[in-house]
Amino acid sequence: MKIVGLTYDLKTDYQFREGDPPDANAEFDHPSTIEMIASAITAEGFQVKRIGNVISLLEQIDNLGVDIVFNISEGRTGRNRESQVPMLLEMANIPFVGADALTLGITLDKIIAKKIFIAEGIPTPKYFEVKDPNSPIILDHMEFPMIVKPRFEGSSKGLTDNSRVENEAELKRQIEYIIGNYKQPALIEEFISGNEFTVAIIGNDPPEVLPVVQIQIDGEIELDKKFYTFGHISSDKLQYLCPAKIDEDLKKRISEIALAAYQAVECRDFGRVDIRIDKEGNPFVLEINPLPCLSTEDIFPLVAREIGLTYTQIIGRILNSALKRYNLIN
Repeated sequence: MKIVGLTYDLKTDYQFREGDPPDANAEFDHPSTIEMIASAITAEGFQVKRIGNVISLLEQIDNLGVDIVFNISEGRTGRNRESQVPMLLEMANIPFVGADALTLGITLDKIIAKKIFIAEGIPTPKYFEVKDPNSPIILDHMEFPMIVKPRFEGSSKGLTDNSRVENEAELKRQIEYIIGNYKQPALIEEFISGNEFTVAIIGNDPPEVLPVVQIQIDGEIELDKKFYTFGHISSDKLQYLCPAKIDEDLKKRISEIALAAYQAVECRDFGRVDIRIDKEGNPFVLEINPLPCLSTEDIFPLVAREIGLTYTQIIGRILNSALKRYNLIN
């Protein structure tokens, strides 16, 4: 029986520090999510060894005793934090599920990811970056409304109802908020007024694009100015609709763009792509997450049901994708 290590970060382990924003531990998992993943791996016929975070991995790396690691660890600090566990595993020549350190570093930094999308001809909103809140802002290639985000955060960290800005005064206020609270540059994007979708992808050669999921906020699918914020994560205002309430042609276009983004940054085994459609029907990639949430409240269980699979089976598919990639199974 193969032994699968499990690396992760728990919300309950995070110690808030003075000056932390309220969403500092947003990317970390609930203990219940780890229980569900471990149970699914066991049900698929493997033995599970719970390793924990990167500090625990460091302590055990010379005697890990596993065949492969299922990595969902977000890492500790900095824009390379998601790369910490994969880099250690790669150095120790230990197989692992999911993207490697390079891909995780590229994609957590939203600006680097956008530069790759632009180079590959993948549509993404216009943008600029502000590192110093006191520097002059040049808006000659952008129009309001805009949206202001931290440059390298996930799980909608830093996104509030104030993130969408309509004028220069609001823009400056939000830039100061991001730089002051998140200690990193602010990414300012052209706001896409329209509907939002997210697409899960699993596998490698070739990857399998799962059914398109539509975002519903406050009971509405015509989002217009509404957008996904950190506050929506723990509220009942956000719902995922699968299948999406759109025609087959738009589903095909969204799926193709999601796959192009997945392959452009060389995701492995699983990932999720967030896409927004403007009022003319043009899709734009907002971001790609090669380390997406596998909570039973997120989209992977939903799309699994849509294609006739259980949560356990979708975790099994992700794990088996990695095992095949390492030639550990046929």
